[in-house]
Amino acid sequence: MEPAGTIDVVVAGTGPAGLTAALAAAHAGFSVHLIGPAVNSGDRRTTALMVPALHYMESLGVLGPVEARAAPLRTMRIVDATRRLIRSPVVTFHASEIGESFFGLNIPNRYLNDALAKAVAEHPGIEWHETFVERWEPGSDRVRAILPDGKCLSAALAIAADGRLSPAREAAGISTYTHPYPQAALVLNFTHTRPHGFISTEFHTETGPFTQVPLPGDRSSLVWVVRPETADELMALDDEALSRRAEERMQSMLGRVTVEPGRQVYPLSATLPRRFARNRIALVGEAAHVFPPIGAQGLNLGIRDIQQLIEIVATHRSDPGAAPALSAYDRARRPDILARSGAVGLLNQSLLSNLLPAQILRSAGLSILGGFAPLRALFMREGLKPGSGLAAIGDTLRSGLRPHYGSH
Repeated sequence: MEPAGTIDVVVAGTGPAGLTAALAAAHAGFSVHLIGPAVNSGDRRTTALMVPALHYMESLGVLGPVEARAAPLRTMRIVDATRRLIRSPVVTFHASEIGESFFGLNIPNRYLNDALAKAVAEHPGIEWHETFVERWEPGSDRVRAILPDGKCLSAALAIAADGRLSPAREAAGISTYTHPYPQAALVLNFTHTRPHGFISTEFHTETGPFTQVPLPGDRSSLVWVVRPETADELMALDDEALSRRAEERMQSMLGRVTVEPGRQVYPLSATLPRRFARNRIALVGEAAHVFPPIGAQGLNLGIRDIQQLIEIVATHRSDPGAAPALSAYDRARRPDILARSGAVGLLNQSLLSNLLPAQILRSAGLSILGGFAPLRALFMREGLKPGSGLAAIGDTLRSGLRPHYGSH
Protein backbone atom coordinates (compact mmCIF):
# COMPACT_ATOMS: atom_id res chain seq x y z
CA MET A 1 0.00 0.00 0.00
CA GLU A 2 1.76 3.16 -1.20
CA PRO A 3 1.17 6.58 0.37
CA ALA A 4 -0.69 9.03 -1.88
CA GLY A 5 2.00 11.63 -2.52
CA THR A 6 3.61 14.04 -0.06
CA ILE A 7 1.14 15.84 2.18
CA ASP A 8 1.90 18.41 4.86
CA VAL A 9 -1.41 18.25 6.73
CA VAL A 10 -4.36 15.87 6.76
CA VAL A 11 -7.56 17.11 8.44
CA ALA A 12 -10.22 14.70 9.71
CA GLY A 13 -13.77 16.02 10.04
CA THR A 14 -16.01 18.23 7.90
CA GLY A 15 -17.93 20.11 10.54
CA PRO A 16 -17.22 23.84 10.87
CA ALA A 17 -14.00 23.20 12.87
CA GLY A 18 -12.62 20.75 10.29
CA LEU A 19 -13.47 22.94 7.32
CA THR A 20 -11.95 25.98 9.05
CA ALA A 21 -8.80 24.04 9.96
CA ALA A 22 -8.34 22.89 6.36
CA LEU A 23 -8.77 26.42 5.05
CA ALA A 24 -6.43 27.90 7.67
CA ALA A 25 -3.70 25.36 6.96
CA ALA A 26 -4.02 25.91 3.19
CA HIS A 27 -3.95 29.71 3.64
CA ALA A 28 -0.70 29.25 5.57
CA GLY A 29 0.80 27.52 2.54
CA PHE A 30 0.55 23.88 3.57
CA SER A 31 -0.66 21.15 1.22
CA VAL A 32 -3.87 19.84 2.78
CA HIS A 33 -6.02 16.74 2.39
CA LEU A 34 -9.43 16.89 4.05
CA ILE A 35 -11.27 13.70 4.97
CA GLY A 36 -14.98 13.67 5.74
CA PRO A 37 -18.45 13.44 4.20
CA ALA A 38 -20.16 16.19 2.22
CA VAL A 39 -21.52 18.98 4.38
CA ASN A 40 -24.95 18.45 5.94
CA SER A 41 -27.14 21.38 4.90
CA GLY A 42 -29.97 20.22 7.16
CA ASP A 43 -28.35 21.38 10.41
CA ARG A 44 -30.93 23.73 11.97
CA ARG A 45 -28.68 24.91 14.78
CA THR A 46 -27.06 28.33 14.86
CA THR A 47 -23.62 29.43 16.00
CA ALA A 48 -22.85 32.72 17.74
CA LEU A 49 -19.39 33.75 16.54
CA MET A 50 -17.77 36.51 18.58
CA VAL A 51 -15.87 39.42 17.01
CA PRO A 52 -12.34 37.90 17.18
CA ALA A 53 -13.59 34.70 15.52
CA LEU A 54 -15.36 36.79 12.87
CA HIS A 55 -12.11 38.61 12.07
CA TYR A 56 -10.39 35.26 11.61
CA MET A 57 -13.17 33.93 9.38
CA GLU A 58 -12.95 37.12 7.34
CA SER A 59 -9.22 36.52 6.84
CA LEU A 60 -10.14 33.11 5.40
CA GLY A 61 -12.66 34.67 3.01
CA VAL A 62 -15.83 33.11 4.42
CA LEU A 63 -17.46 35.93 6.37
CA GLY A 64 -18.90 37.91 3.44
CA PRO A 65 -21.28 35.19 2.18
CA VAL A 66 -22.91 34.70 5.61
CA GLU A 67 -23.13 38.24 7.02
CA ALA A 68 -26.49 38.97 5.40
CA ARG A 69 -27.90 35.73 6.85
CA ALA A 70 -26.76 36.56 10.40
CA ALA A 71 -28.00 38.80 13.20
CA PRO A 72 -25.71 40.98 15.34
CA LEU A 73 -25.66 40.43 19.11
CA ARG A 74 -25.62 43.95 20.52
CA THR A 75 -26.78 43.11 24.03
CA MET A 76 -26.54 39.96 26.12
CA ARG A 77 -28.68 39.46 29.19
CA ILE A 78 -28.79 36.89 32.00
CA VAL A 79 -32.13 36.38 33.76
CA ASP A 80 -32.52 34.20 36.86
CA ALA A 81 -35.73 32.25 36.13
CA THR A 82 -35.27 29.77 38.96
CA ARG A 83 -37.80 29.49 41.76
CA ARG A 84 -35.18 29.11 44.46
CA LEU A 85 -34.81 31.05 47.69
CA ILE A 86 -31.73 32.97 46.51
CA ARG A 87 -32.17 34.57 43.11
CA SER A 88 -29.84 36.77 41.10
CA PRO A 89 -30.65 40.18 39.63
CA VAL A 90 -30.89 40.61 35.86
CA VAL A 91 -27.42 41.30 34.44
CA THR A 92 -27.16 43.10 31.10
CA PHE A 93 -24.04 43.42 28.95
CA HIS A 94 -23.95 46.07 26.19
CA ALA A 95 -21.29 45.81 23.48
CA SER A 96 -21.15 49.61 23.41
CA GLU A 97 -19.70 49.56 26.95
CA ILE A 98 -16.44 48.18 25.55
CA GLY A 99 -16.48 50.21 22.33
CA GLU A 100 -17.92 47.49 20.08
CA SER A 101 -21.01 47.78 17.89
CA PHE A 102 -21.82 44.12 18.63
CA PHE A 103 -20.36 41.13 20.47
CA GLY A 104 -20.73 38.85 17.49
CA LEU A 105 -23.08 37.43 14.87
CA ASN A 106 -25.57 34.58 15.25
CA ILE A 107 -25.21 32.53 12.06
CA PRO A 108 -27.40 29.58 10.99
CA ASN A 109 -25.10 26.56 10.73
CA ARG A 110 -26.33 25.58 7.29
CA TYR A 111 -25.16 28.90 5.81
CA LEU A 112 -21.87 28.86 7.71
CA ASN A 113 -21.18 25.27 6.69
CA ASP A 114 -22.10 25.94 3.05
CA ALA A 115 -19.79 28.99 2.89
CA LEU A 116 -16.92 27.03 4.44
CA ALA A 117 -17.49 24.06 2.12
CA LYS A 118 -17.54 26.31 -0.95
CA ALA A 119 -14.29 28.00 0.10
CA VAL A 120 -12.65 24.61 0.71
CA ALA A 121 -13.82 23.21 -2.63
CA GLU A 122 -12.45 26.25 -4.47
CA HIS A 123 -9.05 26.32 -2.74
CA PRO A 124 -6.36 24.80 -4.99
CA GLY A 125 -4.28 23.70 -1.99
CA ILE A 126 -6.96 21.39 -0.57
CA GLU A 127 -7.97 17.94 -1.79
CA TRP A 128 -11.23 16.72 -0.26
CA HIS A 129 -11.88 12.98 0.18
CA GLU A 130 -15.62 12.54 0.87
CA THR A 131 -15.21 9.45 3.01
CA PHE A 132 -13.93 8.58 6.48
CA VAL A 133 -10.69 7.30 8.01
CA GLU A 134 -10.88 3.54 8.46
CA ARG A 135 -7.63 3.35 10.42
CA TRP A 136 -4.93 5.67 11.74
CA GLU A 137 -1.25 4.72 11.88
CA PRO A 138 0.78 7.31 13.81
CA GLY A 139 4.53 6.94 13.20
CA SER A 140 7.68 8.67 14.33
CA ASP A 141 8.15 10.57 11.07
CA ARG A 142 4.64 10.58 9.50
CA VAL A 143 1.04 9.88 10.42
CA ARG A 144 -0.96 7.74 8.02
CA ALA A 145 -4.70 7.81 7.40
CA ILE A 146 -5.99 4.63 5.76
CA LEU A 147 -9.21 5.14 3.80
CA PRO A 148 -11.89 2.47 3.17
CA ASP A 149 -10.66 1.96 -0.43
CA GLY A 150 -7.16 1.17 0.84
CA LYS A 151 -5.64 4.52 -0.09
CA CYS A 152 -3.01 5.70 2.39
CA LEU A 153 -2.62 9.43 3.06
CA SER A 154 0.75 10.05 4.70
CA ALA A 155 1.23 13.47 6.31
CA ALA A 156 3.56 15.27 8.68
CA LEU A 157 0.61 16.42 10.80
CA ALA A 158 -2.97 15.28 11.32
CA ILE A 159 -5.54 17.75 12.65
CA ALA A 160 -8.30 15.91 14.48
CA ALA A 161 -11.57 17.79 14.07
CA ASP A 162 -13.55 14.55 14.10
CA GLY A 163 -15.82 15.30 17.02
CA ARG A 164 -16.32 14.39 20.64
CA LEU A 165 -15.69 10.65 20.08
CA SER A 166 -12.62 11.41 17.87
CA PRO A 167 -11.10 8.20 16.44
CA ALA A 168 -7.94 10.21 15.68
CA ARG A 169 -7.61 11.17 19.36
CA GLU A 170 -7.93 7.53 20.34
CA ALA A 171 -5.31 6.52 17.77
CA ALA A 172 -2.94 9.13 19.21
CA GLY A 173 -3.24 7.41 22.59
CA ILE A 174 -4.77 10.45 24.28
CA SER A 175 -7.08 9.51 27.14
CA THR A 176 -9.99 11.72 28.21
CA TYR A 177 -11.98 12.66 31.25
CA THR A 178 -15.70 12.46 30.45
CA HIS A 179 -18.57 13.57 32.67
CA PRO A 180 -22.16 13.00 31.47
CA TYR A 181 -24.73 15.53 32.63
CA PRO A 182 -28.37 14.75 33.49
CA GLN A 183 -29.34 17.20 30.75
CA ALA A 184 -30.26 17.38 27.09
CA ALA A 185 -30.48 20.41 24.79
CA LEU A 186 -33.55 20.98 22.63
CA VAL A 187 -32.58 23.15 19.66
CA LEU A 188 -35.03 24.97 17.39
CA ASN A 189 -35.87 28.27 15.67
CA PHE A 190 -39.01 30.33 16.19
CA THR A 191 -40.77 33.49 15.07
CA HIS A 192 -42.16 36.08 17.48
CA THR A 193 -44.47 39.09 17.32
CA ARG A 194 -42.24 41.56 19.19
CA PRO A 195 -38.81 42.63 17.89
CA HIS A 196 -35.81 41.16 19.70
CA GLY A 197 -33.80 44.38 19.45
CA PHE A 198 -30.68 42.24 18.80
CA ILE A 199 -30.73 41.20 22.46
CA SER A 200 -29.79 37.64 23.42
CA THR A 201 -31.30 36.45 26.70
CA GLU A 202 -30.05 33.50 28.73
CA PHE A 203 -32.66 32.41 31.27
CA HIS A 204 -31.11 30.38 34.07
CA THR A 205 -33.41 27.58 35.24
CA GLU A 206 -33.08 24.65 37.66
CA THR A 207 -32.33 22.30 34.74
CA GLY A 208 -29.90 24.56 32.86
CA PRO A 209 -30.00 27.60 30.56
CA PHE A 210 -32.85 28.51 28.22
CA THR A 211 -31.09 30.72 25.68
CA GLN A 212 -32.78 32.87 23.02
CA VAL A 213 -30.45 34.30 20.37
CA PRO A 214 -31.56 36.76 17.63
CA LEU A 215 -31.82 35.86 13.96
CA PRO A 216 -32.60 38.29 11.12
CA GLY A 217 -36.15 39.65 11.23
CA ASP A 218 -38.57 38.70 13.99
CA ARG A 219 -36.93 35.31 14.43
CA SER A 220 -34.69 33.77 17.07
CA SER A 221 -32.90 30.52 17.74
CA LEU A 222 -33.37 28.65 20.99
CA VAL A 223 -31.22 26.26 23.03
CA TRP A 224 -33.38 24.85 25.82
CA VAL A 225 -31.50 22.70 28.35
CA VAL A 226 -33.71 20.35 30.34
CA ARG A 227 -33.61 16.87 31.84
CA PRO A 228 -33.51 14.11 29.18
CA GLU A 229 -37.01 12.89 30.01
CA THR A 230 -38.34 16.45 29.66
CA ALA A 231 -36.61 16.77 26.29
CA ASP A 232 -38.43 13.64 25.14
CA GLU A 233 -41.74 15.13 26.32
CA LEU A 234 -41.07 18.42 24.50
CA MET A 235 -40.09 16.59 21.31
CA ALA A 236 -43.40 14.72 21.41
CA LEU A 237 -45.47 17.94 21.49
CA ASP A 238 -46.95 19.39 18.31
CA ASP A 239 -45.64 22.77 17.15
CA GLU A 240 -48.54 24.71 18.69
CA ALA A 241 -48.15 23.16 22.13
CA LEU A 242 -44.37 23.56 22.06
CA SER A 243 -44.79 27.21 21.04
CA ARG A 244 -46.93 27.82 24.12
CA ARG A 245 -44.39 26.14 26.38
CA ALA A 246 -41.53 28.21 24.97
CA GLU A 247 -43.51 31.44 25.27
CA GLU A 248 -44.34 30.68 28.90
CA ARG A 249 -40.72 29.89 29.72
CA MET A 250 -39.54 33.22 28.31
CA GLN A 251 -42.34 35.06 30.11
CA SER A 252 -43.88 36.28 26.80
CA MET A 253 -40.86 38.58 26.46
CA LEU A 254 -41.09 38.45 22.65
CA GLY A 255 -44.86 38.26 22.39
CA ARG A 256 -46.52 35.34 20.63
CA VAL A 257 -44.09 32.56 19.75
CA THR A 258 -44.42 30.21 16.78
CA VAL A 259 -41.98 27.31 16.64
CA GLU A 260 -40.68 26.55 13.15
CA PRO A 261 -40.66 22.97 11.82
CA GLY A 262 -37.55 20.99 12.58
CA ARG A 263 -36.15 20.47 16.07
CA GLN A 264 -33.24 18.49 17.43
CA VAL A 265 -32.17 17.10 20.82
CA TYR A 266 -28.58 16.58 21.96
CA PRO A 267 -27.49 14.85 25.20
CA LEU A 268 -25.03 16.96 27.21
CA SER A 269 -21.69 15.94 28.63
CA ALA A 270 -18.22 17.31 29.28
CA THR A 271 -15.07 15.80 27.79
CA LEU A 272 -11.52 16.98 28.38
CA PRO A 273 -8.45 15.21 26.93
CA ARG A 274 -5.35 14.72 29.08
CA ARG A 275 -3.33 16.29 26.26
CA PHE A 276 -4.21 18.32 23.18
CA ALA A 277 -1.60 16.84 20.85
CA ARG A 278 0.46 13.67 20.63
CA ASN A 279 2.01 11.34 18.05
CA ARG A 280 1.68 13.85 15.18
CA ILE A 281 -2.03 14.36 15.88
CA ALA A 282 -3.34 17.73 17.15
CA LEU A 283 -6.87 18.09 18.55
CA VAL A 284 -9.19 21.00 17.71
CA GLY A 285 -12.87 21.73 18.28
CA GLU A 286 -14.93 19.06 20.02
CA ALA A 287 -12.06 16.58 19.79
CA ALA A 288 -10.29 18.93 22.24
CA HIS A 289 -13.16 20.09 24.46
CA VAL A 290 -16.85 19.37 25.01
CA PHE A 291 -19.01 21.23 27.52
CA PRO A 292 -22.62 22.45 27.90
CA PRO A 293 -23.91 25.25 25.60
CA ILE A 294 -23.47 28.18 27.99
CA GLY A 295 -22.03 31.56 27.00
CA ALA A 296 -21.46 30.83 23.29
CA GLN A 297 -18.00 29.35 23.85
CA GLY A 298 -17.91 26.17 21.73
CA LEU A 299 -16.86 27.03 18.18
CA ASN A 300 -15.21 30.28 19.30
CA LEU A 301 -12.86 28.18 21.42
CA GLY A 302 -12.37 25.80 18.48
CA ILE A 303 -11.40 28.67 16.19
CA ARG A 304 -8.80 29.79 18.74
CA ASP A 305 -7.47 26.19 18.71
CA ILE A 306 -7.06 26.38 14.95
CA GLN A 307 -5.57 29.88 14.96
CA GLN A 308 -2.90 29.00 17.54
CA LEU A 309 -2.15 25.63 15.97
CA ILE A 310 -1.53 27.12 12.54
CA GLU A 311 0.55 29.97 14.00
CA ILE A 312 2.73 27.44 15.83
CA VAL A 313 3.16 24.88 13.03
CA ALA A 314 3.96 27.70 10.58
CA THR A 315 7.12 28.29 12.64
CA HIS A 316 7.97 24.58 12.26
CA ARG A 317 7.35 24.50 8.52
CA SER A 318 9.98 21.84 7.78
CA ASP A 319 8.11 19.39 10.03
CA PRO A 320 4.79 20.76 11.32
CA GLY A 321 3.94 17.56 13.22
CA ALA A 322 7.23 17.26 15.09
CA ALA A 323 7.18 16.87 18.87
CA PRO A 324 8.40 20.42 19.63
CA ALA A 325 5.55 21.92 17.58
CA LEU A 326 2.90 19.75 19.22
CA SER A 327 4.31 20.37 22.72
CA ALA A 328 4.14 24.11 22.05
CA TYR A 329 0.52 23.77 20.93
CA ASP A 330 -0.41 21.76 24.01
CA ARG A 331 1.15 24.38 26.31
CA ALA A 332 -0.45 27.28 24.42
CA ARG A 333 -4.00 25.92 24.47
CA ARG A 334 -4.11 24.41 27.95
CA PRO A 335 -4.83 27.62 29.97
CA ASP A 336 -7.62 28.84 27.67
CA ILE A 337 -9.36 25.46 27.35
CA LEU A 338 -9.14 24.64 31.05
CA ALA A 339 -10.39 28.09 32.06
CA ARG A 340 -13.35 28.10 29.65
CA SER A 341 -14.45 24.54 30.27
CA GLY A 342 -14.01 24.96 34.03
CA ALA A 343 -16.05 28.18 34.16
CA VAL A 344 -18.89 26.71 32.08
CA GLY A 345 -18.88 23.53 34.18
CA LEU A 346 -19.04 25.46 37.46
CA LEU A 347 -21.89 27.67 36.27
CA ASN A 348 -23.82 24.68 34.99
CA GLN A 349 -23.32 22.79 38.26
CA SER A 350 -24.46 25.85 40.23
CA LEU A 351 -27.72 25.85 38.26
CA LEU A 352 -28.31 22.17 38.97
CA SER A 353 -27.38 22.38 42.65
CA ASN A 354 -30.05 22.82 45.32
CA LEU A 355 -27.40 23.66 47.92
CA LEU A 356 -27.83 27.12 49.40
CA PRO A 357 -24.08 28.01 49.29
CA ALA A 358 -24.01 27.39 45.53
CA GLN A 359 -27.04 29.64 45.05
CA ILE A 360 -25.51 32.37 47.22
CA LEU A 361 -22.20 32.28 45.34
CA ARG A 362 -23.88 32.42 41.90
CA SER A 363 -26.17 35.25 43.00
CA ALA A 364 -23.30 37.22 44.57
CA GLY A 365 -21.13 36.82 41.47
CA LEU A 366 -23.86 38.01 39.11
CA SER A 367 -24.78 40.87 41.46
CA ILE A 368 -21.20 42.15 41.46
CA LEU A 369 -21.02 41.86 37.66
CA GLY A 370 -24.28 43.73 37.24
CA GLY A 371 -23.38 46.55 39.62
CA PHE A 372 -19.69 47.18 38.94
CA ALA A 373 -19.03 48.52 35.44
CA PRO A 374 -15.21 48.03 35.34
CA LEU A 375 -15.56 44.36 36.29
CA ARG A 376 -18.38 43.94 33.75
CA ALA A 377 -16.13 45.44 31.04
CA LEU A 378 -13.31 43.07 32.03
CA PHE A 379 -15.71 40.12 31.86
CA MET A 380 -17.01 41.15 28.42
CA ARG A 381 -13.54 41.64 26.95
CA GLU A 382 -12.32 38.33 28.35
CA GLY A 383 -15.43 36.68 26.92
CA LEU A 384 -14.47 37.88 23.47
CA LYS A 385 -10.74 37.19 23.66
CA PRO A 386 -8.66 35.75 26.53
CA GLY A 387 -6.25 38.32 27.93
CA SER A 388 -7.89 41.31 26.26
CA GLY A 389 -9.67 42.42 29.45
CA LEU A 390 -6.47 42.36 31.48
CA ALA A 391 -4.60 44.09 28.64
CA ALA A 392 -7.20 46.90 28.64
CA ILE A 393 -6.70 47.39 32.40
CA GLY A 394 -2.93 47.52 31.85
CA ASP A 395 -3.33 50.14 29.10
CA THR A 396 -5.54 52.24 31.39
CA LEU A 397 -3.04 52.05 34.24
CA ARG A 398 -0.11 52.89 31.97
CA SER A 399 -1.93 55.90 30.51
CA GLY A 400 -2.75 57.05 34.05
CA LEU A 401 0.89 56.80 35.11
CA ARG A 402 2.26 58.45 31.96
CA PRO A 403 3.46 62.02 32.57
CA HIS A 404 1.29 64.73 31.00
CA TYR A 405 3.04 67.75 29.56
CA GLY A 406 1.11 70.91 28.98
CA SER A 407 0.69 74.51 30.06
CA HIS A 408 0.31 75.16 33.78
